Parts: sequence; C-alpha cells; structure tokens
Amino acid sequence: MNAPIVRRSGIRDVEFGENVVVVEPTNMYECVIGSGCVIGPYCEIQSNVVVGARTKIQSHTFICSLVEIGQDVFIGHGVMFVNDLFQKGGPAKGDTSKWRHTKVGNRVAIGSNATILPVEIEDGCVIGAGAVVTRDLRIAGIYAGNPARLLRKI
Repeated sequence: MNAPIVRRSGIRDVEFGENVVVVEPTNMYECVIGSGCVIGPYCEIQSNVVVGARTKIQSHTFICSLVEIGQDVFIGHGVMFVNDLFQKGGPAKGDTSKWRHTKVGNRVAIGSNATILPVEIEDGCVIGAGAVVTRDLRIAGIYAGNPARLLRKI
C-alpha cells in the first residue's frame, strides 16, 4: 500500500496587522493581512496577496496569488478569485508568467459565490451574488450577472 503525500493546511509566513481575527481551519501563506481584518473559516489566501485594513472575508473563499484587495472591503461566502485564464486551452501548469493580477478597490462589496477573473474593480463597487466579473469595473456601481454588467451607478 502506498502512502499519500500529505500537505497540511495552516497559517505560515503571513504578515498580520493589529487586531486581526482568523477563524480556523484556514490556509494562508506568504501574504499580507491588514489591521482589523476578519477571515472566516475554510478560506485559502495564497502567496503574493495583500488584503487591506478592516476587510471582512467570509467562509469558503479562495483568493489566489496576485490579488490586491483594498480597505473596508466585504467578500461574501464562497467567492473565487482566478489568476489563470487558461489562455492555451488549459491550466498554466506552474508557469506563473501566464498568471494575471487582480486589484479590488476600497469599500467594495462582493456577494456570495461571485467569481472574479483578473480585473480591476473601482472603489465603491457592489458585485451581486453569483456574478462573474470578466472585465474591469471602472464605474462605481452595482454589478450583477454572468458576465457582470452595470445595473446602476452609485
């Protein structure tokens, strides 16, 4: 019988600001978490992620490498960030040069089960539950749908 390779989840090499709350189990590594953040259970936050102060990240959220999140952001349950666009018809398979950056502005709210591709999201945007963000959101407003579209400006 062959033994599996076991990689334990946990928290390692994370730079935390003051008064951060992390609810375990959570997998976080080589990232920066600003002061006053709350990270729910069953989240994964990968390397080269920066999370701004007072941001709340709900359970079951996945934040891949190369994501920058502003201050005072709310991220709902089960939100998925994507950095690999499968440009060659499949995953980049470790070729991180094909990964793309995502930038989320300040005071953004992202509803549960949204998917965020490599984009820039303007300060003050609200993204509806289940939305798929495929393009930059340059106007502060409410967005929903697949692909996410501006419903109204705020």
